[in-house]
Amino acid sequence: MMASPSPAAPFIRENGTIVGGVSVPQQIKRRTEVEPWRFRMRRTKTSVEKFSRLTAYSRRMAFFSLLSLSAGCLASQAQSSNPAGRGAVSQDNAGFYPGWTLRASFEGSTSGDGSVYEISTAAGYNFSHHFGVDLSVPYFFVGAPSAVKTNNPQAVPGNGIGSIGANLKWLFPGKTMNYASTIHLGAPTGDTKKGFSNGHATWNWTNHLEHSWGIFTPFIDGGIGNTVGDAHHVKKPFMTFGYNVAFEAGTQVDAGPLSFSASVYDVAPWGPQTVISRVFRCAPGPGCSAAGKTRNRKSYLLSNVSSGDASLTRDNGFNVGVEFKPMKTVNLEAAYSRSVSLQLNTFSFGVFLDIAGILRSHSSELSPSSR
Repeated sequence: MMASPSPAAPFIRENGTIVGGVSVPQQIKRRTEVEPWRFRMRRTKTSVEKFSRLTAYSRRMAFFSLLSLSAGCLASQAQSSNPAGRGAVSQDNAGFYPGWTLRASFEGSTSGDGSVYEISTAAGYNFSHHFGVDLSVPYFFVGAPSAVKTNNPQAVPGNGIGSIGANLKWLFPGKTMNYASTIHLGAPTGDTKKGFSNGHATWNWTNHLEHSWGIFTPFIDGGIGNTVGDAHHVKKPFMTFGYNVAFEAGTQVDAGPLSFSASVYDVAPWGPQTVISRVFRCAPGPGCSAAGKTRNRKSYLLSNVSSGDASLTRDNGFNVGVEFKPMKTVNLEAAYSRSVSLQLNTFSFGVFLDIAGILRSHSSELSPSSR
């Protein structure tokens, strides 16, 4: 639920989250150049029941608070005379780096319910310091859990292209608060039998607010859409189709080249929901459909398609992660996620390469003015 202080192209994940490509003040450097939509905060309750009640109540308050703060942030930016959208990009002139963007990433997640890996390439254009678009193409490699391999070997998935996505992204850095927003549109280009698409056009609108105090950068995210997108690095063993709102709140701590983050998250769906498994392949035939409504949260391990009410996709939990940036155009990240609702532990990684940033740096070194 979303980038670089130098001329670096933004990483935009196919689910609409922003990763890099902005030049911002030093205190928010790590938050914007990697992923504003972070989902990182330590779990503060040892009781699952208390944690679920807390997130169920707080998600409503967080959503309305987010909308109010977003409106205020946008209004202040519209009235500001700060020329952030003009001139060369520097750490004192925050915003997207205008021009073409090109990036590549390799991400993966593994858990007791299978492994999902994704290679993604994306190209786009930033029209100003505050607005840009891009198009991403993901390719998936999936490993089924041992139970599926043993009991249903014909259902073992493979690899293939996912849903091609387009992102409309906005960024408004400010002295007191930074606001970012992304609208992600997905086309059903992936194979539904392998779980690489839910068979529908999808959309998600995600909003992010943050404020820095020294090395600490607390943040809050809120989004709405007709599918539950993958979180930061966490590739779920299934896809969904159905309306939902998602919330996250956490903080990031910058410690030189390393950055640590933590957050709690909550997904609140409503109406009919459909789950399409990535780890249980549909049998050969004209198509797949749910056998009936179910409340089994692990139905994606037993069939390719399942349907039910909102309880089928409701989720909450927490994430912790670390990132290392050896250079301006490369990000290395690792994360751990705990889904309380699914009782699932997931370990993830991500490697991000800003190809456009590398090309711009190389071009700058070769230009006569730099000699």
